[in-house]
Amino acid sequence: MPSIHRAQLPRRAGPDGGAQLGRREAQAARTSIAGQSVHRTDRSSEAPSPGPVRLGKRIEAHQPDNGFNRYSLCIATLGTTMSYELITIRTEADKFGIVTLNRPKQLNALNDALMDELGQALKAFDADPAIGCMVITGSEKAFAAGADIGAMAGYSFADVYRGDYITRNWEQIRSIRKPVIAAVSGFALGGGCELAMMCDFIIAADNARFGQPEIKLGIIPGAGGTQRLPRAVGKAKAMDMALTGRMMDAAEAERAGLVSRVVALDKLMDEALGAALQICDYSQMATMAAKESVNRAFEGSLSDGVMFERRLFHALFATADQKEGMDAFVAKRKANFRHA
Repeated sequence: MPSIHRAQLPRRAGPDGGAQLGRREAQAARTSIAGQSVHRTDRSSEAPSPGPVRLGKRIEAHQPDNGFNRYSLCIATLGTTMSYELITIRTEADKFGIVTLNRPKQLNALNDALMDELGQALKAFDADPAIGCMVITGSEKAFAAGADIGAMAGYSFADVYRGDYITRNWEQIRSIRKPVIAAVSGFALGGGCELAMMCDFIIAADNARFGQPEIKLGIIPGAGGTQRLPRAVGKAKAMDMALTGRMMDAAEAERAGLVSRVVALDKLMDEALGAALQICDYSQMATMAAKESVNRAFEGSLSDGVMFERRLFHALFATADQKEGMDAFVAKRKANFRHA
């Protein structure tokens, strides 16, 4: 079976600034097939949930830890209670939500249970009027190193077709109306790369690696990799990645247009949360309309897209936020948007 070469593994800085490869990282990577986890797991095999997480206003204080997961898990106080086993959620500044993929032993390989939970969490944030943006992230080693091959290996055509595999839960992300940012470090391969591309834009750490290695397993990408990737990087690079299975580093991904910006690993969450906070300071009416209009650009002709944009532009003149934004500009003061 193909394996990840040592040179492809994420490295961490040592005391002298040099790169070191941890023994655990090497062992975890050796259990993957071209970035696709080979652990056979299901919901019952995961660690038990620490308990219910209530989604809503945060009540925790900032608690720095190892420089990556800088903020504690949000224990929230509004409404619905949800228990999550494979993700953690929190809110920041009472304005935006953060979802962290949490299968560290499998390098955050994506299975049905995780994608169910991710969809539920995003929909809950989307429905919360206080939340204006969401961030999805993983660990330093892996955003998500692929779909769970151990879970998929035994499926038949009837299983995946009748069960509406991928469409049933992965596509829930497309229904989220508020902006979603992917904060990517380490591996984003196969389904992990596709998940990142489903987000509205990607901020990458300098150790990020993107790829669609499904060809090495006798299949092709199934969650939009052959469709979203060429729209982001063009036909030539998309063909190269899909047919050879090679990985693209963060610098190349930025040059190609796959990611919006690249930052140092220890600055990744600060950058992503800063972008989310900036988005949340604007009118939710306008940010949702901007997201809808940009996405429309990939669905039809230029003339149809421009007309769609024009009508949304006109419609925003019926909002209180448009009046507030323009009045604040003329008066040279900061706008106080009410999202109405």
